[in-house]
Amino acid sequence: MLLSTKNALRKKNSKGFTLIELLLVISIIAVLTAVAVFAIAGISNKSNRAACTSDVATVQAASDAYYAGNNAYAASIAALVTANLLRSAPSNAAYTLALSTTTGAVTVSSPVGGCASL
Repeated sequence: MLLSTKNALRKKNSKGFTLIELLLVISIIAVLTAVAVFAIAGISNKSNRAACTSDVATVQAASDAYYAGNNAYAASIAALVTANLLRSAPSNAAYTLALSTTTGAVTVSSPVGGCASL
């Protein structure tokens, strides 16, 4: 009887968390972290897609302007920069743009999901 009363008092006066409580908190933090990581990855993909679409439209407009002024399509995107129709050639690690010398169409190599040629 004295032993069980002593254990009851020890449990009642103990300060701290049990192992189950700590594991539960760690599990909740892990789930919230996983959700945040996937949300951030989705935002990054959307920004790359938007940048790709914008770059394609800009190069296409510069190509059309070059054709209007020279009655021929530019040999490369660098030629559009030289003609002062672009400030600089678009560069992004996620995709590469190419310009057709016969049609003036802009094509995307290694496209980011959803970014296509215009």
